[in-house]
Amino acid sequence: MESLWQSRGGSLCLRDVDPLPPLVLLEGEDQPSRSRCSGSHVARGSPLCLPTVPSDPTNTSQSVSAGPQTSPGGPLLASKDMVLTAAQALLRDAMAPPQQDRPLISAGGSDLAPRPLPPSAVGLAAGGPDPMLTDCIEPVRRTILNARAPSTRLQYENRWKLFSEWCTVQKEDPVHCSVPTILKFLQSLLEGGRSPSTLRVYVAAISSQHDRVDNNTVGSNRLVSLFLKGALRLRPPSTPRAPAWDLPLVLDALCLPPFEPLVQAELRWLSAKTSFLLAITSAKRVGELHALSVNNSCLRWNSDGSGVTLWPNTAFLPKVLSRSHHNQPIRLAQFQPPKGEGEERARLLCPVRALRAYIEATACIRQSEQLFICYGGPKKGCALSKQRLSHWIVEVIAHAYRVNDRSPPSAVRCHSTRSVSTSWATLRGVPLEDICAAASWTSLSTFSRYYRVNVATPHPLGVVLQPSSSASSL
Repeated sequence: MESLWQSRGGSLCLRDVDPLPPLVLLEGEDQPSRSRCSGSHVARGSPLCLPTVPSDPTNTSQSVSAGPQTSPGGPLLASKDMVLTAAQALLRDAMAPPQQDRPLISAGGSDLAPRPLPPSAVGLAAGGPDPMLTDCIEPVRRTILNARAPSTRLQYENRWKLFSEWCTVQKEDPVHCSVPTILKFLQSLLEGGRSPSTLRVYVAAISSQHDRVDNNTVGSNRLVSLFLKGALRLRPPSTPRAPAWDLPLVLDALCLPPFEPLVQAELRWLSAKTSFLLAITSAKRVGELHALSVNNSCLRWNSDGSGVTLWPNTAFLPKVLSRSHHNQPIRLAQFQPPKGEGEERARLLCPVRALRAYIEATACIRQSEQLFICYGGPKKGCALSKQRLSHWIVEVIAHAYRVNDRSPPSAVRCHSTRSVSTSWATLRGVPLEDICAAASWTSLSTFSRYYRVNVATPHPLGVVLQPSSSASSL
């Protein structure tokens, strides 16, 4: 403490040592005094402010390989007949993946499932979207403001904050500004690279706080509606038509070490293989996979052991997926290909076999009813987070490319398993109605517009267009 002095600005520093962050002690607390300390008390008069430490440290033992890491979004195919048919599609060649420019796996995030947080309070701007709301008592206003989901309210709050800050710079009132001012803000977002769908969220957020214009909300204004339509025409959404990664390559890797033999595989690789096979054979989102449970009411094996039915636990299911058409079971049957070539390969890729082995291997460490749990570290046996579950699936893809001395495709997302699996199922003749039911799509156009990719092999008549060796010599 010899070199500890009180600076003129109120902070503390050490001579010849890197400066310390500002530290102040509570007024009235006993200050330690020693013969070798500075004579004056240390920074009195301000409250103590120290940063908090996150309560859920990242489980470093579960981090996948040391390379770049990504965040994707989940999937899997369900119906019994559909899985048997689609399984054959997984054994065929797919198109080569295109090169992209983002890292394969995003770093950061916790391995643990997030703890449920109470919904944050949503303030109402003066004037508000409905003047009658100001006449209601506080409990009534709070109940009305909770009509939106917590995630929606949080998004609206963030967008409204950005709009308010922009209005402050422009010297405008965010609650009572004119429609041209709002359009000017939206145009700045469009020019900054925001997509039309993102602009719609901003409009909804502004409408929830802005005063009514001509007795209508901002979102109902004709000029705002025309602006959004124009932005959509200028920047239509782009849908990839080629698969982002090679499915047959990944399936080949799953039949080799470190994934096989299954009884000798490390829990890390058994966990990754099980999650990938469930994702690729059910077409479910990562949120639906994350909600799967080993509870007897959610996991039911067939009496003869030939299959299993998995129901999502509604307590773990995100509210956005809690609607009835999302809360559907996954029915898986053991692969039973004809005897002969490919029989052993189909056995190694059977999701029912992998699921049974995973549940047995995790029984001794399990501390949660959620299906997927942490396999190591201080939180061993605790429920896994959705982000880490996505990392498991993407790591399987990255590992398959590395062991084949190929560069992993960049920007692979867990959500891509939905498009790859459903596209292969379509190629093998699975009815579109069954595919949409398995993937929880209410419309056939959803698959054709946003998920279908070209996984077909080269056209069999394409050889006609290639010159023969004899013809080329003439």
